[in-house]
Amino acid sequence: MTTPLPHRWRYLAFLTALLAIFLWPLHHFAERYYTQQLAEQNQQTLDLYVANLLGTLRRYEDLPPLLSELPVLRSALENADSEAARNAANAKLAEIRQRTGADVIYLMRPDGLTQAASNWDQPDTFVGRNFAFRPYYKEAVQGKPARFFGLGTTSKRRGYFFANEVRDGERLLGVLVVKVDLEHMEQLWGNTPEQLLVTDSNGVVILSSHDAWRFRASRPLSPATQREVAENIPYPVLNPQPLRISEKDWISLSRELPETGWTVSIYTPHAQVDRPVRSVLLVGGATLLALLLLLALLNISRRHFLERIALEAQAKRQLEIRVLERTEELEGANARLLQEVHDREQAQQELMRAQEEVVQAGKLTALGTMSASISHELNQPLAAIRSYADNARVLLDHQRLDDARGNLEQISALTERMASIIAHLKAYARGARRAPENVALQPAINDALSLVASRRQAMSVELLRDLPDAPLWVQAGETRLRQILANLLSNALDALSEKAPPRRIWLTASQTPDGVTLSLRDNGPGFSEEALAHAREPFFTTKTSAKGLGLGLAICDTLLRALGGRLELGNHPDGGALVQLHLLPGVPGVSPTPQEETRA
Repeated sequence: MTTPLPHRWRYLAFLTALLAIFLWPLHHFAERYYTQQLAEQNQQTLDLYVANLLGTLRRYEDLPPLLSELPVLRSALENADSEAARNAANAKLAEIRQRTGADVIYLMRPDGLTQAASNWDQPDTFVGRNFAFRPYYKEAVQGKPARFFGLGTTSKRRGYFFANEVRDGERLLGVLVVKVDLEHMEQLWGNTPEQLLVTDSNGVVILSSHDAWRFRASRPLSPATQREVAENIPYPVLNPQPLRISEKDWISLSRELPETGWTVSIYTPHAQVDRPVRSVLLVGGATLLALLLLLALLNISRRHFLERIALEAQAKRQLEIRVLERTEELEGANARLLQEVHDREQAQQELMRAQEEVVQAGKLTALGTMSASISHELNQPLAAIRSYADNARVLLDHQRLDDARGNLEQISALTERMASIIAHLKAYARGARRAPENVALQPAINDALSLVASRRQAMSVELLRDLPDAPLWVQAGETRLRQILANLLSNALDALSEKAPPRRIWLTASQTPDGVTLSLRDNGPGFSEEALAHAREPFFTTKTSAKGLGLGLAICDTLLRALGGRLELGNHPDGGALVQLHLLPGVPGVSPTPQEETRA
């Protein structure tokens, strides 16, 4: 039967109102959530950039006072007419500039004329130029700490100047200036949607990843400030144009630097929040429409079911009438038969529903266990990758390219290890069985120790190893063995985090008639009776939910039993936990590439 047109409009209005009621709070909470996530991410990025900026400036602030004591530089000022003294000073400044990475280092006479400079042999040399008009010169000759940001009048490059007076007792010999190039600080930002902004005490943008914003004023300059700009020439323009940034289009976060008077800001396009919010709304709306459609289908099915029951009941009544007309003797038997058929139909329906619920519960349990296992096994390599990446960034800032390349190689190895772990979990989910192989124990221990090395050093945990020099061969898979050792070391570090220093971990291995025994001991709180009773059970943990899922020991126990070994848990007589791995002996030789790694 066709639904009348007015009813259709009522259904459409009801659906629209229901979507509005559901999507409005969803939009509110999604926008607040993604805005908070973006703010936390921007705060970390801002802190990192500020640390790099301040680190660059602090590296040079003590250089002028130290260089002002060099005899060769003092000699160039005391003997201003000596060509040899000036050449010696030029060579020395060029050498120091090469070693320190400064942009330019130059020496000025008391009248502001440059006597010697590190760029003495360049076309834009400072030698012979007078910079007495610069604020850093005026402050230095007065004995004040001299700092100044400005655009080089010769090089036309932005820089930060540190200056210090050079005196012989009460007599002013000159001023020594170190210029630090700040142009590379913008290049650190890279090509990202977020934009960097650094404004000085006048509110003028001096550094920015957005070229159009550079040397624009975030607030109007007072007449006094304009006169100061005209006198000191810190910018390429005397009257900076206003900076116009729409608050509707950008989300900003700022931090002031008291030691320089600057303000560092990061601007993120509002679209970074709008896009995920729209995705959430689309998913939410689609989910609601699907639920409404499901309810409508269920309602139609129910109506058809009721109609069918009504027809069946009518047919039954007619049959009963015919049966009653034919014979009264079969009335009781017919009634009992109808009741039995009805009961069996209900029992069959309940059985089918129960079976469907059991199957669904089994699927959800398997999905939850697999998701938790993947999360647990990948957290450790991910943490190590992040640590290596942060170290590589710092090493690159210090031009330690070989060390940074080593960190990147470690990251590559960890990603291969993560792929191997995922391949192993996929094989485990498919129920695949692989025979153990001959594996050397010491390299697997070294790999697991490297995975947690940064965390162990950060916690000041002392590692005591008592391992034989000759390789100990066991029957295992390299990936699974590294997985077991990394889990056990991570658990030991978790236990030691609750203990005050000193913190220690002991690793011992020995050959026994039955195989190889590896013992791992710490001086932490040890296992409680409850932990010893339930430690091998999945999702049992004594940690907070933020620190553990309770899968580490369960996974280790399962993997060891699959390899023919066993895991023994206990407490050491001197205190702390004692975990022993009993592995089957292997045949000495070259360890082949594990099958799980080949498949990965």
